[in-house]
Amino acid sequence: MFKAITLLGFVLFSLQSMAAQSEKEWTFLVFINGHNNLSSFGDMNIRDMEKVGSTKDLNILVEWGSETTTKTRRLYVQKSTNPAKVTSPVVLENDNYDMGDYKNLVEFVKWGIQNYPAKHYFVAVWNHGSGWNRLNPIRPQDISYDDHTGNKITTEQLGLAMSEIKQYLGRNIDIYGSDACLMQMVEVAGEMKGDVNYFVGSQDLEPGEGWPYAPFLKKWAAQPTMSPAQVSVLLSKEYLAAYSKGGVYSQRDVTFSAWDMSGLDSLYSSINELRSDMMGLGATDFGAVKKAAQYAQNFACSGCSDLGDFMKKLKSVPAMKSRSSVASVEKSISKLVLSTDNSDEFRNATGISVWLPSYKSDEMQSRYDHLKFSVATGWNQFTKSLTQ
Repeated sequence: MFKAITLLGFVLFSLQSMAAQSEKEWTFLVFINGHNNLSSFGDMNIRDMEKVGSTKDLNILVEWGSETTTKTRRLYVQKSTNPAKVTSPVVLENDNYDMGDYKNLVEFVKWGIQNYPAKHYFVAVWNHGSGWNRLNPIRPQDISYDDHTGNKITTEQLGLAMSEIKQYLGRNIDIYGSDACLMQMVEVAGEMKGDVNYFVGSQDLEPGEGWPYAPFLKKWAAQPTMSPAQVSVLLSKEYLAAYSKGGVYSQRDVTFSAWDMSGLDSLYSSINELRSDMMGLGATDFGAVKKAAQYAQNFACSGCSDLGDFMKKLKSVPAMKSRSSVASVEKSISKLVLSTDNSDEFRNATGISVWLPSYKSDEMQSRYDHLKFSVATGWNQFTKSLTQ
């Protein structure tokens, strides 16, 4: 697939491949799409990774697209003492590479699995994000928007990518994460249900600096036998710490969470029950449900709201007080979400977002009807009623 491999890159790749045949504890693969205005932050994040670098127990691999070159570089991240530039070896290069094509994400991860085997794999996609839907009606994004090609990886394609990677690996991916805005939605997770064990990311906007790679990797590398659950929770905690007083980045309002995806079955069942209860209400009572949806904690994309806070608001609706479905959803969320780490601005967030649209869009609703979460729970019936 790669059109151009430098001689130096080939030699380095060969040496790294020989050195990497022994199975390590973890391989961390980060797909950094800097083909946009985030390019400088990609460079910064890689330099932060190099403060720790790969170890005898942890491989750190990066697919790096930037605005400084037409080449997309594949790196084996190594510890560096030069904070001014990226020094890790380039093992492969490709010209005019589309980072908005999910197949290239799949190829990168397959390559990493083949050449850097490990007991566990953590796959991260780095770029702009907008949940399952979009930030505005003109520019659809989803995730990994490539300004060079105009392509992006849709929520549905992200699910396909995880499915294809699972088929190649022969088991579930241990952790999937989005170093991108607004991706911690049940609709996004639903597309990779059964293919990924843990799911990490932010419900709201991420600052440009994104994840705190240096402190996170330092603690992870010091305890490389941590379980996938422990690694997921560690990242969530370190993210909030990075944007808190005394953190490595400036203090800002952020939210982050880590999920155990085995809890989705229970959540789906309770949401299906809740949807049935709400759809059975009369017009006046359903009007109160609409108001509860409007006042639930919301985030910076159209209709992105916190599911747990919506449950809290539903408890004030008289017709829903006697229904067990609200408590069932809350119980399911508590099992699904391992860690919710929010600044004060998002104190009401419970770590999981869901679509609660406030206006009608036939185009968005048509797409939503086919999302796996919607199909499994019938939630699209509720979303349609919200906008009537």
